[in-house]
Amino acid sequence: MSAESTISVSAPVVTLINVFTVEPAQQQELVQLLVTVTEEVMQHQPGFVSANIHASTDGERVVTYAQWESEQAFHSMMQDPYAREHMTATRRLAHAEPHLYRVASVHHR
Repeated sequence: MSAESTISVSAPVVTLINVFTVEPAQQQELVQLLVTVTEEVMQHQPGFVSANIHASTDGERVVTYAQWESEQAFHSMMQDPYAREHMTATRRLAHAEPHLYRVASVHHR
């Protein structure tokens, strides 16, 4: 499996899209926390494929787009106490709305 994000209907992955709502003054702190958690914890979890972190231009949101080999890999990570501990830290800064997705359609120009 490629170590890069691949957006394809046929890619054998599930995608976690997590929208964080944050105070603009804390957006950069949240981004840095997510970068650290990804580098130190998530990318070492079995089934992790990739993660991308996006900061909105208005400062009010941060969106993560993370790919996992399967729903089972994602749910196993969610049960890992070390991973859960690090995810809890984001809740002090922002409200999160995570959901799992499969790619339904891709269009290019």
